Amino acid sequence: MNARRAVVIGAGPAGLLAAAALSPAVDEVVVLDRDELPEGPEHRRGVPQSRHAHLLMPGGLEAMEELLPGADLRGRLVAAGARETALSSDLLALAPVGWFRRWRHRAFVTMTAGRPLLEWGVRRAVLDGSRNVVVRRARATGLRGGARRVTGVHLADADGGPLEDLDADWVVDASGRGTRLLPWLEALGAGGVRERTVDSGLTNATRVYRTPPGARDWPMTLVQADPWSGRPGRSGMIVPIEDGAWMVSLGGMRGSEPPKDPDAFVAYALNLPSPLVGRLIAAAEPLGPVHVSRSTSNSRRYLEKARRWPEGLVALGDAAATFNPVYGQGMSAAALGARALAQAVREHGIEAPGLARRVQRAVARAAEGAWSAAVGTDVLYPGVEGGRVTLGNRVAAAYSRRLYHAATGSYAAAAALWDVTTLRTPPSRLFRPDALLHALTGPPLPALSGPPLTAAERDFLAGLEPSA
Repeated sequence: MNARRAVVIGAGPAGLLAAAALSPAVDEVVVLDRDELPEGPEHRRGVPQSRHAHLLMPGGLEAMEELLPGADLRGRLVAAGARETALSSDLLALAPVGWFRRWRHRAFVTMTAGRPLLEWGVRRAVLDGSRNVVVRRARATGLRGGARRVTGVHLADADGGPLEDLDADWVVDASGRGTRLLPWLEALGAGGVRERTVDSGLTNATRVYRTPPGARDWPMTLVQADPWSGRPGRSGMIVPIEDGAWMVSLGGMRGSEPPKDPDAFVAYALNLPSPLVGRLIAAAEPLGPVHVSRSTSNSRRYLEKARRWPEGLVALGDAAATFNPVYGQGMSAAALGARALAQAVREHGIEAPGLARRVQRAVARAAEGAWSAAVGTDVLYPGVEGGRVTLGNRVAAAYSRRLYHAATGSYAAAAALWDVTTLRTPPSRLFRPDALLHALTGPPLPALSGPPLTAAERDFLAGLEPSA
């Protein structure tokens, strides 16, 4: 009997989780990446977005733990320095409609860390737990086979020199935003896939700071952009990460982009709807330069609707759908897609006819919530490219604003929002009776006049230099 081989293109979290999903069903999984993967949590050239803030949402972590039973991924990440942030109690959040309260319930725990640490943790968990997964430094340059079935990949070395083709029973494209899948499909005779891009023009600027003395347990801090004002959105967040550091990301839509200049970076933060982020970083020591990214559009390839889809091929993560990173859902959405792959293979068997199309449709369903939320918000900003505001968008925006207003003083409304934004439940959760009731009646508690600080946090803030 011939050995079965799966090939995964891309060694980021989406690719590694796909390898974990396929590992029980094949004899060998070869993961391809052009980078030499570091031994520890280090930045690598092929992941430029690693300089910016990343959140591992509860829905994504749950999917990863299901894919990696016994790996104790949460424990690995925490031991390496990742922070656990309960959105219900450890978050200072200013929405366009007011400050969210902090509740006694410790729920919706999100992992915060630098992207290299999160990626390293997933990589070690997969490679330590799957003996038949190997990583090879090489580039996939095309697909072998035809419109009916993919039979392998064409390879090149890291510098572009040709290598011998690699046979495969299954190929997973997890190569990220830079995927070449659509032209590869065209070359196989399976083209015609529709693609949509919605670009709000977001510029993301990030700088890492040393956490000031006395602020070791400062909560994650978020000043949200306002999609309902008719003006370019501006946002800022402080994310506690490993090594006693804060990762500070400022976001501005087209027409209100944050600067790369360090002094102007602080000034931009001070001029957000609340100056809290700016005051805090003005008192903190920077640990590096400001990194800027403009690769922030939402882009979706409707692979699940292709007229012809080859057996043995699946696209996961950003290769299927990318989201504006300001919403922090990309890594978690990729994990949901990998879980869908594992479930389909487990239920139907790796050789079941039509399995690849079935999986691709499941991947699309897993990404639908994140896509709808990101695009439905981004089209509201002025100057957006690739989208326009529909009647449905206006109705959804009006309801969303009422629900956000309710969430400033209602745990039930806030929990509904967190359930959806953390990818634990589909968007239909927002219309369950508890959320709907509070959206209609408003918050039962009065609005806060400022951020809900503890006594220790107020003392720390009061002790900052006046210039901050």
